[in-house]
Amino acid sequence: MNDFVKQWGEAAYTSAGFFWMALWAFILGYIISSMIQIFVTEKRMQKTMGKNESKSVLLGTFFGFISSSCSFAALASAKSLFKKGASFVSSVAFLLASTNLVIELGIIISIFLGWQFVIGEYVGGLLLILICWILIRIINPKKLINTARKNLEGQGADEIDYSKDWKKQIQEEESWARVAKKYKMEWQMVWKDVTVGFTIAGIVAAFVPDSFFQTLFINSGQGQTDYSFFEILEHIVVGPLAAFLTFIGSMGNIPLAALLFGKGVSFAGVMAFIFSDLVVFPVLRINAKYYGWKMSLFILFLLFTALIGASLTLHYAFDFLSILPDPSNVQIENRAFFKIDYTLFLNFAFLIISGYLIYLGFFKRKDVEHSMSEMAPKSPLLEKILKYAAYICYIWLVGGLIVKFIY
Repeated sequence: MNDFVKQWGEAAYTSAGFFWMALWAFILGYIISSMIQIFVTEKRMQKTMGKNESKSVLLGTFFGFISSSCSFAALASAKSLFKKGASFVSSVAFLLASTNLVIELGIIISIFLGWQFVIGEYVGGLLLILICWILIRIINPKKLINTARKNLEGQGADEIDYSKDWKKQIQEEESWARVAKKYKMEWQMVWKDVTVGFTIAGIVAAFVPDSFFQTLFINSGQGQTDYSFFEILEHIVVGPLAAFLTFIGSMGNIPLAALLFGKGVSFAGVMAFIFSDLVVFPVLRINAKYYGWKMSLFILFLLFTALIGASLTLHYAFDFLSILPDPSNVQIENRAFFKIDYTLFLNFAFLIISGYLIYLGFFKRKDVEHSMSEMAPKSPLLEKILKYAAYICYIWLVGGLIVKFIY
C-alpha cells in the first residue's frame, strides 16, 4: 500500500511537471495559431492556391504549416478547401502539414525530445506529403474523388470571411479581440486531450515496468540502439496501435513519446507514434462522414503507408548521417521540474500575455463577435467519455500531489 501511495505521488508530480515544462510553448503556439486563423482565412487560402497541382500542393503544405495543429480543426479545414475546388492531393497536403508541420508541435517536441526529433517531425511531415502525392498519382482514384465531392454537396455553410487587408487588421484592436476569442477556442479544443495525455504519461512513468515495453516493442530496452530491419518495422506498426489506444491528440502524446524513447523504443517507432494522430478510429469515422467509407479507408491506407515509409526513411537517413538521438539524453523520470530557470520566466511572461488577451477579448471588447471555425463532427459519446476522464484526471492529480508533499 505504501508503495502504491508513493508511486501515485510520483505519477501526479511527473504529470504536473510535464505540463509546467510545456505551458509557455502551448501559450505561444496557440497565440500564433489564433493570429494566423484570424488574419489568413480559408477564403484567402483558396484564392491563392489556384488549380495547378504542383503549386496547389506546395501552397497547401505552406498553409497547413501556419494553421492549427488540432486534428479536428484540420479535418474540417481540409474538407472545406476540397469542397471549394482544391485538388484532393493538395487537401491531403494541407491536412498532413497542419497536423505535423505546425510551430507549436515543434516547440513541444524540442522540450521533451530534442532537436533530432524536431527535424524528424518537419522532414517527416514533408515525406508524408510526398509519399501520399506519389501514391495518388500512381493509383489515380478519380472515381473515388468524384464520389467524395458529390458527398460534400450541401454539407455546411462557408466560413465568414473578414476580408480586410491583413496589414490593416493587425493594427486594429478589434482584430486582436478576435484573436483572443480564437485563442480561447484553441484551448477549448485541446484541454481534455492534454489533461488525459499528460496524466497517462505520468502514470506510465511511475507504474508501468520496462518489461512491458520490451514485450510490446521487440528488442527494446534502455540503452538499446541496435535493431534489425524487421524489429524497426514492428516498432513502426506498434507505435500507431499504441496511439490508437490512447485516443489522445498529437500535443498530448508528446510526453508519452518521450517516455517510449527513454524506455528503448527505436527512433522510427517513436516517430511513427507521433505521426499517427490521423490514423485513429475517430478520424476514420469523420472522413467517412465527409467523403464516404470507401474514400475514408483509402485515406487511411494512404496515411498509414506514408507513415511507414517516412519513419523508415528518417531512421536510416539519420543513422547514415550518424545523428540518431541517444535515448540516455531524454531524461523524463526522476527530474526536478519546478525550479528557477528559463521555464519559470517564460511561463510567467506568457501567462501575463494570456491574461491580457482574456481581458481584451472578454472584458474590454465584449462587443466583438467572432464566427466559430468549422470543426469536424466529433463523437458525442467519445467527447463525453474524454470530458469525464479529464475530470477524473484532475481528482487523481490533486490527490497525488497532496500525497506527494504529505508523505
